[in-house]
Amino acid sequence: MPVILKLLTATFFTCLSLAAYGEKLRIVTEPWAPYVYDDNGTMRGLDYETTVIVFQRLGVDVEWQFLPWKRCLNMLEQGHADGALDIFHSHERDALLLYPSEPLSEVEFVLFYANERPHPAQTLEELRNLTVGTSPGYLYGAQFSESSLFHREPAPTHEANFGKLMLGRIDLLVTDRRVAQHVIKALGLEGKVSQAPIVISRQQQFLAVRRGAGMDLLVQRFAAELKRFKHEPAYTALSAKYGGIQTAAEPITLPERTVEQQESSAP
Repeated sequence: MPVILKLLTATFFTCLSLAAYGEKLRIVTEPWAPYVYDDNGTMRGLDYETTVIVFQRLGVDVEWQFLPWKRCLNMLEQGHADGALDIFHSHERDALLLYPSEPLSEVEFVLFYANERPHPAQTLEELRNLTVGTSPGYLYGAQFSESSLFHREPAPTHEANFGKLMLGRIDLLVTDRRVAQHVIKALGLEGKVSQAPIVISRQQQFLAVRRGAGMDLLVQRFAAELKRFKHEPAYTALSAKYGGIQTAAEPITLPERTVEQQESSAP
């Protein structure tokens, strides 16, 4: 049997199995605008809308749930969720999760500081004895996460991190560049927060699912359809709608005034 026919057949039976039990694929994620977020009761975002289209083409019904990122990870580990949207690849989770070969997007973690208390760091050494706001469960890379030069202080929400920054309770916070553009406008922090020059890390975001019967082939089909969709005009339009797609080779520019938020996935 040709390989493509095998994949199609396996995916069909995986979807049929879910349907037979009246079940949907349970996907959890944390709001992470502009990748995925709740807009007055309507789910939107570049990665969310892309995933919805891909699963529709595969004939897979999905049940979505927004939760704090650490709870998303716990639900995966406990088997209460089938997958997570916008999660980083981690070898520590390879025994639990399957990742498509095609990523949904790429994030670039950078630092932000309050203009009243500037810390325009260009290296980690310049963060010595400072406190950086982080998000629980996020992976920022070993060099940042394991450094003893500075302190890391988690906050329960992105908004809480920004509040702490403006109150001077932390010196900087770390988050994705594109998310920052969205948050600056939402929180009205134009002119009050700036981005430091240093780039902490760049990481790809995936739709990952728990290992299980037929899931490996479903992941392969998802990757193939995602890659196909990315070459279509519809994806180009979707990308433009949410600020465009940058690659690691392309610098992502922001106005001098900038703020930020988000959580890295394990992701």
